[in-house]
Amino acid sequence: MNSSSTLARIAAGIPEVHSSLYWRIRFSVGDQVVLIELPTATGSESVLILRDIEMDRARQHARVDRVACPAHFAPEGGLSGDRETANAQAAAECLRRAGVTHAVGDRTLPLIFADFARKAGITIECDPERWVKERRQKSPEEIEHLREAQRVTEGAIQLACEMIANASARADGVLMHEGQPLTSERVRAAVDHWLLDRNFVNPMAIIAGGPSAADCHFYGFGELRTSEPVIVDIFPRYRQTRYNGDCTRTVVHGDIPDEVKRMHAAVRSAKLAAEKTIKVGATGEAVHRATIQAMLDAGYAFGLPAKDAPLSYCALTHGTGHGIGLDVHEPPLLDIKGPALLAGEALTVEPGLYRRDLGGVRIEDMVIVTENGCDNLNALSDELIWK
Repeated sequence: MNSSSTLARIAAGIPEVHSSLYWRIRFSVGDQVVLIELPTATGSESVLILRDIEMDRARQHARVDRVACPAHFAPEGGLSGDRETANAQAAAECLRRAGVTHAVGDRTLPLIFADFARKAGITIECDPERWVKERRQKSPEEIEHLREAQRVTEGAIQLACEMIANASARADGVLMHEGQPLTSERVRAAVDHWLLDRNFVNPMAIIAGGPSAADCHFYGFGELRTSEPVIVDIFPRYRQTRYNGDCTRTVVHGDIPDEVKRMHAAVRSAKLAAEKTIKVGATGEAVHRATIQAMLDAGYAFGLPAKDAPLSYCALTHGTGHGIGLDVHEPPLLDIKGPALLAGEALTVEPGLYRRDLGGVRIEDMVIVTENGCDNLNALSDELIWK
């Protein structure tokens, strides 16, 4: 491959949902756009190709050198009536007119762009690391966006946990709120409304109680019960900045079973072990292994249950955490083969224990990687009691 300074680069997607492209151009639109970076004598020139009706807005806000529409790069024979095909034709023609014979695309480039480039005599190779490290290291501005998102997320967690903790219990153990059974759906709706009032978009939150919550990604449905752990995991996005919060707490209404107390203490210890391992240069694998060792030291297992495992099998069944930013799940992973950590990375730390006859306990905070450790952005209690 040629030197990166002499390569043309291409990316395409819908910035509304394509976070890397949005991160690069800082301009959101609901239709596909094409970003081409052409090498110049002094660096590069970025060209954004998008619908003509969006050009004026893009000229005001997009972080690019030049804005164009597909008609500016119509090939001989004209453009297709299909919008995505026309974008691929225009991209190939833009590269051809610039004298480009070799370009590089990121890991998400649609295959149609490589196909039309090939027909124009242009080779496109994949650079799977394009923008990955750059996005991992958050700027001070991004960290403030994450701090604000996490602060509001904590408010939503508190609302849900207190709603559960302060419910009354029917004779059969079902929780009651305002005269009706308290369900995962009712708690989730209250969280959704609260976040909407604060300009947050909230995917389906996890409000998972009882044995079914032994599946760590079970969303939770139906009636909640006293003395059963309820995992509350909320990960909303702030509309204004597009950055996400992600926080988990576990709440128990009424009497807390002794085994849930033991699980909770082990999860706390594992989270602390993970956070003590995090610093620039430590690997995601090292962080995860610290979590695993803490769980083993507490007498718990690691890994999914075998087919013949008893229902009382209790283990950490997932990685320790992940990167977060414009997407809830971003590189790196705090897991086996997780890479060396970089300064300014935003990570979740979320160990949990899961037992099929009891349920689950998970605690999750967000941290920022520093040279000698990490900065925890959370201030919310991680207790089981929320009254």
